[in-house]
Amino acid sequence: MFERFTDRARRVLVLAQEEARDLNHAFIGTEHILLGLIREGEGVAAKALDALGVTFEVVREKVEEAIGANTNPSPGSPPFTPRAKKVLELSLREALQLGHSYIGTEHMLLGLVREGEGVAAQVLNDLGADMGRVRTQVIQMMSGQSG
Repeated sequence: MFERFTDRARRVLVLAQEEARDLNHAFIGTEHILLGLIREGEGVAAKALDALGVTFEVVREKVEEAIGANTNPSPGSPPFTPRAKKVLELSLREALQLGHSYIGTEHMLLGLVREGEGVAAQVLNDLGADMGRVRTQVIQMMSGQSG
């Protein structure tokens, strides 16, 4: 599946892994993917989140409130949680539904929205970026560019 990911989408996964490591988490969850989408900064997802007023600093703070940061670093490469894997699968479904042969950051954000129950979804809801607003913003921005 990763062969379908754009360079930006792959970068998001690297950034998600970095976020998990920075927080000393032994896993990559939906929250780390959301942080990666924002940190990437150039793709449709980052721009859509920015337009909705969702910033990296606030999301990071909310993630730390929700699940905390461990004091002990975790060795090795953290695995994706089952929910994060589901988000990646939903990203592929979103891309296919839209008739796209690639998976961009926009599809990843739509996958997060569609999954709807992880820490990322809770954080977005807490910030007033409800799933309907996020989806609408992404769809509007996708008509102009992809990433």
